[in-house]
Amino acid sequence: MLLRELLVHNFTHLLTVLLLLPLVGALALIPLRNDRHHLAIRWISFIVALVEFGLSFIPVYHIPPGSSGFKLEVFIPWIPLWNMNYHVGVDGISIFIIHLITLLTPIGVLASWNEIKHQVKEFHMLLLLLEMSVIGALISLDLMVFFLWWEFGLIPLALLIGIWGHGRRIYAAVKFVIYTMFGSVFMAVAILWLHAKTGSFDFVTIQKMIQSGQLVLSPSTEMWLFLGFFVAFAIKVPIFPVHTWLPDAHTEAPTAGSVDLAGVLLKLGAYGLIRFSLPLFPHASHRAAPYIGVLAIISIIYGALVAMVQPNLKRLVAYSSVSHMGFVVLGIFSFNLVALQGSIYVMLAHGISTGALFLLVGMLYERRHTFEIKEFGGLITPMPAYSSFFLFTVLASLGLPLLCGFVGEFLVLAGTFQTQPHWAVWAATGVILSACYLLWAYQRVFQGQITEPKNKDIPDVDRREKWVMVGMCGLMVWLGVHTTFFTRRYEVSCREILQQASVNVSQASTQPALTEQR
Repeated sequence: MLLRELLVHNFTHLLTVLLLLPLVGALALIPLRNDRHHLAIRWISFIVALVEFGLSFIPVYHIPPGSSGFKLEVFIPWIPLWNMNYHVGVDGISIFIIHLITLLTPIGVLASWNEIKHQVKEFHMLLLLLEMSVIGALISLDLMVFFLWWEFGLIPLALLIGIWGHGRRIYAAVKFVIYTMFGSVFMAVAILWLHAKTGSFDFVTIQKMIQSGQLVLSPSTEMWLFLGFFVAFAIKVPIFPVHTWLPDAHTEAPTAGSVDLAGVLLKLGAYGLIRFSLPLFPHASHRAAPYIGVLAIISIIYGALVAMVQPNLKRLVAYSSVSHMGFVVLGIFSFNLVALQGSIYVMLAHGISTGALFLLVGMLYERRHTFEIKEFGGLITPMPAYSSFFLFTVLASLGLPLLCGFVGEFLVLAGTFQTQPHWAVWAATGVILSACYLLWAYQRVFQGQITEPKNKDIPDVDRREKWVMVGMCGLMVWLGVHTTFFTRRYEVSCREILQQASVNVSQASTQPALTEQR
């Protein structure tokens, strides 16, 4: 009890510490030289990321089961002329996504220990800055500050892909930036419109004005504003047909970049839909839901089918992300509590299982310098431990009961069936297809006879890789078994978001003439 009291009452600015610690770590690397201190650079980055991961658990004490609203809020005026403020806070939804980035960053450092051999300092600085940008976006309750962190995150990831990536890395990095900035333009316009009408960028203030009727939006205006946010978030998720940047970015990115991209960056799009789109534009969200649901189902089935025919192992995993994130969007726009909880759980499980798949693919690339499936076969003989980790992760990703992938997809399908049964039926085919492409890929890579002489003496996982994968597999089991540890902490937040949407929709439907008011 004493520890709990200390944690609750003495960490008012903990979110600011979480935000700035990666920056401090990045700045600490500046005096070091790549040619002399490469080992120190790696250790400093790893220790800073590990401390960040430990600190990220403290807010859980502020979010006990059944708690509502934002916790650890800090409100500091920043630019009074524009009414822009440093307003941060977390709830049960955002804190677990923060856990993902703080977990995957030290894992990314370990995964890059031998992979990154040039400009080591710059690589680790960008990795820490990427972590800072994601945390900044997840804790921001000021729309413009959120947008600034959202945009800032483009820089480190694009550089990670463009400098330390593979083959067509420049093409992949430029394509990623163009796609994301294209969507961001529409979100920026929508945010500026809301500021012009309300005089505030504060999300909580604008939301209260909409709920109280101080700001009433006409159906067409609300739909345009909704689309402004939705385009940006849909590209980041990504869903069909704005997904084409993702396979290129994943395929060409270094291992740590792919892990962070799959584990967290995609989740920012889904988080934006939950946090901003549904509460701010509920009527438009309901009107657009039938179309978005169709796009989500197409993403689920299309991503799985395209993954099935990929000759490139890393590209196969990338398209599996398109399919899995389709479940997330489907659950969000089913407007059902169980489905929404399932969407968040899919995000967490996908971050662990798909992040682990990218780690494993990266390990294989370090040994053979290729992602082509035809270059492998029979690897279970020279790499028994590696093949066991790969099979375990594949089973978790395809949704085997008692592992992380099962819970989220089951909740999404069960909740969606209550509101849109035909959506659930179509989406369920994605579960079957995921088993097909993942197990078939495993068969081609690990079973059969060794056909390539280079594979006969390929080394198995070393001690560093083994402990990383043991930890990841343990998390897959824990997420699959201790479901209520997570769902109890974000259930009330999900319920509040759905209540805000349903109440606002019913209020809007009773007004014969809707006009924008200050």
